[in-house]
Amino acid sequence: MGSIHRTDDELQLQALGHKGELQRNFSLLSMLGLAFAILNSWTALSSSLSLALPSGGSTSVIWGLLTAGICNLALAASLAEFLSAYPTAGGQYHWVAVITPKKWVPLASWITGWINVSGWIALTTSGGLLASQLIAGLISLFHPDFTIKPWQQYLIYVAWTLIAFVVNAFMNRLLPYVNRGAFIWSIGGFAIICITVLACASPNYASAEFVFTEFINETGWPDGISWLLGLLQGGFGITGYDAVAHMIEEIPNASVEGPKIMIYCVCIGTVTGFIFLMILLFVSGGDVNAIIESASGPLVHIVYTATNNRAGAVCLLMFPLICILFAEIAIMTTSSRMSYAFARDGGLPASKIFAKVDKRLDVPLNSLILAAGLTLLFGLIMIGSSSAFNALIAASVVALGVSYAIPIAINVCRGRKMLPARAFSLPNWLGWVANLLGLAYAIVTTVLFVFPPELPVTGSNMNYCIVAFGIILFISTIQWFVDGRKNFTGPRADMSLEVLEAMKTQTNEPQATPHTDPKLAKFGI
Repeated sequence: MGSIHRTDDELQLQALGHKGELQRNFSLLSMLGLAFAILNSWTALSSSLSLALPSGGSTSVIWGLLTAGICNLALAASLAEFLSAYPTAGGQYHWVAVITPKKWVPLASWITGWINVSGWIALTTSGGLLASQLIAGLISLFHPDFTIKPWQQYLIYVAWTLIAFVVNAFMNRLLPYVNRGAFIWSIGGFAIICITVLACASPNYASAEFVFTEFINETGWPDGISWLLGLLQGGFGITGYDAVAHMIEEIPNASVEGPKIMIYCVCIGTVTGFIFLMILLFVSGGDVNAIIESASGPLVHIVYTATNNRAGAVCLLMFPLICILFAEIAIMTTSSRMSYAFARDGGLPASKIFAKVDKRLDVPLNSLILAAGLTLLFGLIMIGSSSAFNALIAASVVALGVSYAIPIAINVCRGRKMLPARAFSLPNWLGWVANLLGLAYAIVTTVLFVFPPELPVTGSNMNYCIVAFGIILFISTIQWFVDGRKNFTGPRADMSLEVLEAMKTQTNEPQATPHTDPKLAKFGI
């Protein structure tokens, strides 16, 4: 059946207007590993505790994650329906083109594509920044008087980015194994750290009241707004599950397996993240201010407090550090595939260059270079600035959230009737609930996450997320008038009846080979 699945996958992709140029060498487990490596929720959440602790304390950390997890599960289930119907690497911008009235297809697809590409570039940048901050925190643990300079932190960032690039460019055939290893390493590290810190901290745990009900507000905003701003941490820890869509052309039996992976990774991320954060708070010592003000960062401070041993803390923190490297590799993979897909449909400047697949390496090398180059550039701008880092996290969460919401919103406005029969379909009532809940979350977070994180607003604490969006809007608008308005028509979304009929024939006659069917031969398959 494997060969039949590959035939069906290529036929379905051809019917969507594209030739399959990438190898389908990712299994269910390896793709789940990639998706989970990107989310790596327990690592991302613990490394970004500083986003939520001042904006609601423990209640924001624990219950904010649960809120973000449920809402993102609604978004993931909604997107899984699109993925099952149209399994193409373009993802959101392709889905928008399929369900939008023809008059508005080019513009709607263009906007969605640019937002999605920008979100993935921002997410790629965040991986190196988290790693450099964690390494700086470890250095501070041994040398409290040493202050790492921005150029030193940037060198760590560059090394992280280049490792991810080399693995993606020259070890493409090993990526499925790397992603399986990432999944096993992440789950194993999660279990080892949880058991170790609980054992070392016993019996000096923080109270359940501190873990589940402690509320603080150091932002200057009203309490309700402050708590909602703390959702940024949970949103960051769960976002990025559309990676499955952008890698879908490298998965066998894509329309069936893709939706499962998208939903599984959100569920696993939410559960492991909730457990890990709860344990960290129990072993933290119960002093929020000490955690926030620690020079080594919240995660390093908590693990050291629990173990009371510098060497032991470093050994345990190797797990999240390597997880961040796995995440950077997986995010760069996905970012390059998204750029490749959008360039394939003419959405980027010099699209012909970025739409090429290197035949020797079996990767879209030029798109990979683009992703790595922009990551290095943005890192140079943002390194060493906490406000820039927070703005980058907000920009990635908001951009990806908006790209999730656009196709769902269009489908809802058209009565949820725009998707054809598909392998994964929510019951109609559940589909409406998931769509509306996901849209409400996306709207609220899009508005709130561009707010300054604290009052009064100064140049150093300003949320520059809105500036980043302004730059992207400016570039995409210029590109639209220079090239897109004339040449960009959106992806080819017309499903050929003959191709679909041939697919059915292949499914019903498993003994036939692809080349024996004249309908398939007509399409060069």
